[in-house]
Amino acid sequence: MQKYISQEDLDKLKTELQELKTVKRKEITERIEEAKSLGDLSENAEYLESREAQAFNEGKIRELEETIKNSVIIGEQKSKSGGSAIQVGDTIDVKNEKGEKITYTIVGSSGADPTLNKISNESPLGRAFLFRIPGEEVEVHTPMGKMKYKILGIKK
Repeated sequence: MQKYISQEDLDKLKTELQELKTVKRKEITERIEEAKSLGDLSENAEYLESREAQAFNEGKIRELEETIKNSVIIGEQKSKSGGSAIQVGDTIDVKNEKGEKITYTIVGSSGADPTLNKISNESPLGRAFLFRIPGEEVEVHTPMGKMKYKILGIKK
């Protein structure tokens, strides 16, 4: 599944992955070798803990590799679409049914911050706005009930 992410967040993930593959792997391997030298592995708590740490580290590496592989940089997909429809990364102006004007930025799930009006493309509100154009009215099913919004404009 594609995951929308900023270039900054992608760079952080790549740095973390590199750290786990080089520094952390080496540390764990050294701990395992040291624990092996202590003798009987069946009753060696240090050895078992080191093996658990190794399994956890390898799982985290696989998870990060998968996330990086499936990442779409916010902004890249906008330049490819070329249309006037709302995309991840766009900032939009809308008016709710109470007549209040609100500005939202559609972001990937990792960049969501409702207090700053940064809404995830996976949220009910974000999904409702995606691929819509200015002038359209959308109805959003939220935990608080149905809400209606009119899309006023897109800031590309």
